[in-house]
Amino acid sequence: MLPIDRRHLYDGGELAGLECVGQHVTIPGPAGMLEGITACPDKETRGAVAVILHPHPLYGGTLNNKVVYCLSQTCNQLGIPSLRFNFRGVGESTGVYDDGRGETEDCLAVLDWVQERRPGFDIWLAGFSFGAYVAYRSVRRHPRISHLLTVAPPVNLFDFGSLPTPACSWTLIQGELDELVPAAGVANWVDTLPVQPRKILLPADHFFHGQFNAMQAALLQSLSDEVTEIGVSDPCRESSLS
Repeated sequence: MLPIDRRHLYDGGELAGLECVGQHVTIPGPAGMLEGITACPDKETRGAVAVILHPHPLYGGTLNNKVVYCLSQTCNQLGIPSLRFNFRGVGESTGVYDDGRGETEDCLAVLDWVQERRPGFDIWLAGFSFGAYVAYRSVRRHPRISHLLTVAPPVNLFDFGSLPTPACSWTLIQGELDELVPAAGVANWVDTLPVQPRKILLPADHFFHGQFNAMQAALLQSLSDEVTEIGVSDPCRESSLS
């Protein structure tokens, strides 16, 4: 469990009703139905879709988390539609928390759902904190993931050491002032890996308070080459994932 008490939540409801939402969707999952929200640019300009995973369900993590929303916005600015969804037992999603195991199966079901609707498209998989752990667990288990984005991966709280390293390109964002996932521990873990991620360090705490603009700017700069390699989707279409 996280070394924090229940007063330190992940801002789970602050964005509800405020964000620019594409569509609410319901996705069949292994424990029942999963609640999701798309966020799309006016036109898709790239042959990719992003799936974004929220932080710890037992500490207020939902698809409305502000870091998750920032990642969604950034993908939209790159011309890539995104899908955020609630893990089992969160919001309107069926089931109960399963310590990352069932949540990984939720993620894989959502990836399959996206692939069915965008056959041949690349999938970017992103996650914040607990969501980064689930993303890291999932990345080698789905063939369409072309980029992994992990924000504050909780290497001090979950077993990353037994998991295979990503085969795709990988970006890691870490707050240098993170009080829950110390930056030094993340750096030490990365140094042991045969595959090194592209690293973005920000002067931020675990929740990235006051750093969302800086995060978005750094990501836009870092991922511009990645987007160029994807190319333009043909034909350009109205955005919809349902």
